[in-house]
Amino acid sequence: MSTVDPVEFGVVLDSAAGGAVRVPVDVRALFGKSRPPVVVTVRADREHSYRSTVAVYGDEYFLPLNKANAAAAGIAAGEPFVVAIAADDEPRVVTPPDDLAAAIDEAGLRPSWDRLSYTHQRESAEAVESAKKPETRARRIQGVIARLS
Repeated sequence: MSTVDPVEFGVVLDSAAGGAVRVPVDVRALFGKSRPPVVVTVRADREHSYRSTVAVYGDEYFLPLNKANAAAAGIAAGEPFVVAIAADDEPRVVTPPDDLAAAIDEAGLRPSWDRLSYTHQRESAEAVESAKKPETRARRIQGVIARLS
């Protein structure tokens, strides 16, 4: 468990910021590294938390805030909201959907899947889960298998 207390600050979402929120503290000094994994909690109409990594641009720090996370908290451009960040010490684990897991195991590619970064595992699983048609889902599973081969 981290000994760093959560940091809280207020911001206004600027639509020109491209889905990012500037972090007004020295992240490296606070967390010991420039790109730490964090749990982000945003509060506007509602409270919503998500896991992310701090981004660095020049000497400034930013948090990604995509449309889905903004909508989950009821955040609108030009409106103030509160952001809290805390160190994310929990392991990042992705459990692939059952059909993707079966295909990975059937192809003998579990070691390759396990070596993928958390982000690549998450993106692959989300691509399969977001398919609306069974044919699309099957095609995406085959794409994951091809990339793992």
